Amino acid sequence: MSSAAQLAVVLVEPSGPLNVGSVARLCANFDVGELRLVAPRCDHLGEEARRMAVHGGWLLEQARLFPSLSAALTDCCRVVATSGRRAGEPLPLQAPEPALRWLAQARGPCALVFGREDRGLSNDELLQAGQLLTLGSGDAYASLNLSHAAALVLHSWHCLESSLEVGGLPEPSDRQGLEAMLGDAEALLLDVGFLHPHTAHARMAKLRGLLQRAQISTEEVALVRGMVRQLRWASERGTNPGQTP
Repeated sequence: MSSAAQLAVVLVEPSGPLNVGSVARLCANFDVGELRLVAPRCDHLGEEARRMAVHGGWLLEQARLFPSLSAALTDCCRVVATSGRRAGEPLPLQAPEPALRWLAQARGPCALVFGREDRGLSNDELLQAGQLLTLGSGDAYASLNLSHAAALVLHSWHCLESSLEVGGLPEPSDRQGLEAMLGDAEALLLDVGFLHPHTAHARMAKLRGLLQRAQISTEEVALVRGMVRQLRWASERGTNPGQTP
């Protein structure tokens, strides 16, 4: 994998301390140096978690806590989220190898996201990822234990060749910039009547999915945000954006 890639494993609302401890151990096994926990529903520093972490206990102690997934991903340019569902995902599902190969080409912070033990990730959370990864489990019982899924995915991550080339397409925008642009756009579209409060969330989810598939870059986010701000300025003054004040 790219030496420039700085991978964080993100667990969303984990409820089992044994799972959290096991994932910390796996991070230590496979040279992943950061664990992020989103609104954990268990004591990640308790005896059960520490017992499972063994020599990965330092990852529990240094784990960063966040109130939401969006807060945990603000500095990440590339995000892969895991999903065990068979239908209804907002983005196409990928096998581990192509999804992780894309993630490993990051030139800055990147994240691998695992959902809740009982219900995984919501569509809104999946839309915060650039790629969705699924494991080829059997149809009769597709759901894997959190720590088992993490073991399979992190092993695949570790086994990627170290000679992956970085470059080609521009690096995707970080989450903070993309979400700020989408927030500006939604506010403007509500004000001008293109969006309505009762349908805005669903329509913006479609736009977010489109931009994730396009892997919009930081420069492109800045361009769109500049357009939105100019349209805002013009709409507030009742002028044609092309006219000179």
